[in-house]
Amino acid sequence: MTYENLDARLVNELLGDGRASLRSLGEDLGVSVTTVSNHLQTLEEGGVIQGYTPIVNYDELGYDVTAILQLKVEGGALPDITGRLRGHKQMVSVYEVTGDYDVVAVGKFKDTDDMNALIKELLADADIKESNTSVVLNAAAENEQFELDIDEE
Repeated sequence: MTYENLDARLVNELLGDGRASLRSLGEDLGVSVTTVSNHLQTLEEGGVIQGYTPIVNYDELGYDVTAILQLKVEGGALPDITGRLRGHKQMVSVYEVTGDYDVVAVGKFKDTDDMNALIKELLADADIKESNTSVVLNAAAENEQFELDIDEE
């Protein structure tokens, strides 16, 4: 029995079913429950697997507006601005980026009034020099993860 690529195969199995039992993972991978448990623990402790969470369809919960906010920020204020954005429950992604803007954030909102309230709050901040907001018309792909490549020899 070979354990080559076991971690990648384990991650791929979990991407398919994050609620799979250790027993079913062991059966699917052809290894013991103990081996799966040990490798899973190593992946978790190493930060490769950072948690197990459901994929929520926010549209079904009434969050019909997805917006992408791009912000130009005063240099020293960047950590403060990204921290505050992360503090808004509706911000699902916040990135410090290169290019014309310093921050790109993706938020989910119940309606445009909800989105507008956050934008006005942000624009009142003296550390934000400029903003650009795009409303998503259609999410062609969202919350996507990809399977790891496995070297087949």
